[in-house]
Amino acid sequence: MTDNFLIAFLLTLGAGLSTGIGSALAFFTKRTNTKLLSYMLGFSAGVMIYVSFVEIFPEALEEFSSRFSEKRAILYTILSFFGGMLIIGIIDKFIPSFENPHEIKSIEDMNNPTEKQKFKKLYRMGILTAVAIAIHNFPEGIATFMAAMNDPKVGVAIAVAIAIHNIPEGIAVSIPIYYATGSKKKAFFFSFLSGLAEPLGAIIAYVLLMPFLTAESTGIVLGIILAAVAGIMVFISLDELLPSAEEYGEHHLSIYGVVSGMAVMAFSLLMLS
Repeated sequence: MTDNFLIAFLLTLGAGLSTGIGSALAFFTKRTNTKLLSYMLGFSAGVMIYVSFVEIFPEALEEFSSRFSEKRAILYTILSFFGGMLIIGIIDKFIPSFENPHEIKSIEDMNNPTEKQKFKKLYRMGILTAVAIAIHNFPEGIATFMAAMNDPKVGVAIAVAIAIHNIPEGIAVSIPIYYATGSKKKAFFFSFLSGLAEPLGAIIAYVLLMPFLTAESTGIVLGIILAAVAGIMVFISLDELLPSAEEYGEHHLSIYGVVSGMAVMAFSLLMLS
C-alpha cells in the first residue's frame, strides 16, 4: 500500500488545485454553461456513489472479515461508513451558509450589481471564504488519498470526480473574494490556495494513519478508513453534488450525469480488473 504514496499524493494535489480552473473561468468567460456543469456534477456524483458501494465498501468489509466474524465485520463496516458521514456532516454544519463554498453562484454574478453589493457586505474579509473551503476540502483530500493508496485505479476515478466538483467550487469562492478585496489576483490566489487543503489532508492522513498500519492492526485500521471514505464520498454526493447539479441546470441532466458516471465507472473497473 505504501508503494502508492506518490501516485496518491499527486492525484490528491491535482484534484485540489482544480479550484483554480473554476476561478480562472470566473474571470475569463462571460457566461456559466449551466447545462454542462449540471451534467458534470451529476457525473461526478455517479462515479463517487458507484465506487463507494461497489468497490470501497466491499473492500472495507473484506478487511474487517479477516479479523472478525461475519456479523461483527458487517457491523464494524456499517459503523465506520456512517462515522465517515458524521465527520463530514459535522464539518458542513459548522460552516456558516454565507461562507459555504457550495452555495450556488455563477459567472453572471460578476456583473450583477445586486450580487456585488451582497458579496461586499458578506465578505469584508474574503479570506474567511478560503478558510471555510479549506476546512471543507480537508476530509475530501483524506478520502481521495486513502482510496488511491489502497487502489490507484479507484483513486484516479475519485480524483477526477473531486476535480470536477471543485471547478464550480472555485467559481463560488473567487467571486465573493473578488468583491471583498477588489483584486482578481487575490481572488484567484485564495481560490487556488484553498485547494491545497486536499493535499494537506493527504499528508496528515499519511503521517497520522500509516503508523497504525502494522501487521497486527492493518485489517482493522484499513477497514475503518475505507468504510469512512465511502461514507464521506456518498455524503458529498448526496449533500453537495446532486443539489448543486439541479440548481445549475435541469433535473434530468443531472440524473443523466449520475447514470453516465456510474456506467463509465463500471466499465472502467471491468477493463482494469
